[in-house]
Amino acid sequence: MTVSEFLLYAMMFVFGMCMFSFYNVVIYRVPKHIQFVKGRSFCPDCGHNLKALDLVPVFSYIFLRGKCRYCKAKISPRYMAVEILGGFMAVFSYVCNTHSLIHVHADELAAVIITFAYISLLTIIAFIDADTMEISNVMVVLVLMLGVINTVLSGNYLEHIIGIFVISVPMLILTIVIDGAFGGGDIKLMAAIGLYLGWRHTLVGFFITLIVGGIAGAYLLITKKKGRKDHFAFGPYICVGCVVAALYAEELINWYLY
Repeated sequence: MTVSEFLLYAMMFVFGMCMFSFYNVVIYRVPKHIQFVKGRSFCPDCGHNLKALDLVPVFSYIFLRGKCRYCKAKISPRYMAVEILGGFMAVFSYVCNTHSLIHVHADELAAVIITFAYISLLTIIAFIDADTMEISNVMVVLVLMLGVINTVLSGNYLEHIIGIFVISVPMLILTIVIDGAFGGGDIKLMAAIGLYLGWRHTLVGFFITLIVGGIAGAYLLITKKKGRKDHFAFGPYICVGCVVAALYAEELINWYLY
């Protein structure tokens, strides 16, 4: 790896951390109906406005030893984990959509931007759903809008239109037959993701979803954190599976078939 390539990776990683640091604010404020576009960041425990040095992704958490500078309340390590995740997602979005690190074509750059925006939305949806068991219709519409853009750029309209129905319709039928099998938000999210991914990659994404969700469900049952009749948020597993599909579906299909 050359110095220029290393610096490019580092810049993308920092960019991703900064963006996901802001998404932490969105994840916290949206369910509480707090304005997140305007207004300074504050400690959720003491309400003290945070300064710039308190908001440096990852490093502030480490230097403050996971505590608020003002009230010493513990800060969840999830905030730092989300920021680190953002760094990796920015790098993956770039690497998976370009053939060269340095010489990038306009269509590749557009794919990088759209992929990162898609992953960003699914990350926000996943964490909000995990916290509240609700999926915002606004977020689903934003994913749908990205799906429209991705469909136009790909030019393969039929594949993406079929993607809307390939999983969401079976989910809907199953929910009608078995009351509460899936939430309405899960079904709408799957339809929006289907438009973005196209039917082939949507199938891959949902297959991964079932594996991840099955493992997580088994863990919750074994540890008795959930009972057999208890509901748990399925949206985060949809998001995990469909982020992996957005990045590596074609490679997984080729590996499985050949």
